[in-house]
Amino acid sequence: MDNIGVDFLRLVKIMDELREKCPWDQKQTNESLRHLTIEETYELADAISENDSNGIKEELGDLLLHIVFYAKIGSEKNEFSLKDVVNGVCEKLIVRHPHIYGDVKVESEDDVKQNWEKIKLAEGKKSVLGGVPKTLPSMVKAIRLQEKSQQVGFEWENKNQVWGKVEEEIAELKQAIEMGNHDNIEDELGDVFFSLVNYARFLKVDAENALERTNKKFIKRFMKMEELVALENKFLHDMSLAEMDSLWNQVKKEH
Repeated sequence: MDNIGVDFLRLVKIMDELREKCPWDQKQTNESLRHLTIEETYELADAISENDSNGIKEELGDLLLHIVFYAKIGSEKNEFSLKDVVNGVCEKLIVRHPHIYGDVKVESEDDVKQNWEKIKLAEGKKSVLGGVPKTLPSMVKAIRLQEKSQQVGFEWENKNQVWGKVEEEIAELKQAIEMGNHDNIEDELGDVFFSLVNYARFLKVDAENALERTNKKFIKRFMKMEELVALENKFLHDMSLAEMDSLWNQVKKEH
């Protein structure tokens, strides 16, 4: 942590200079930066998934730049300053960790999470689900909704009960498919996904990470198929499904 204050102030100074002298930086607004911030966040997520420490370091720097940028814009509009941002999160952390900065006793991580939700409600939150962003990807949102509701005791007792719910939802999906109502099929398929995400939590598995691992595995195997076919000057679309399935099984054994 040596000289971190000096380094941080260097970034703030560079941001001030860019905002003053660079045509692109001068033009930016909260709205124009929004999609770039989302992109940087996903790039950080990719680096984390790849366990790429250099990538994580670089993407954290990009996100830090965005934080300073938003604070600069807020300061220009006399809405808030970078100091407000930093002090605000410091105060929030102190208030929401009474087991560290107060006399509250906790026994486990779950106790900490439950206290956190109680404090947020006391601060004026109308619902324990209120802090879940509307624009989160659906699977991540499902995980967060379930984690939030768990903190008030809305939770199954064991994974067998959850798996029973999965089977129940699958049966309802099959029934909807037999009825042929597309809206009902979509609803029931969503229920299956939601219950599987819940089951993943009980297995201590991150459903988003699990699906991303499968995505990467599929990409790797499919591209290997394309590579093998190209060696024979062919294309996948020229092959029958049976031929592709056979090639897939071959690649699957090797990868």
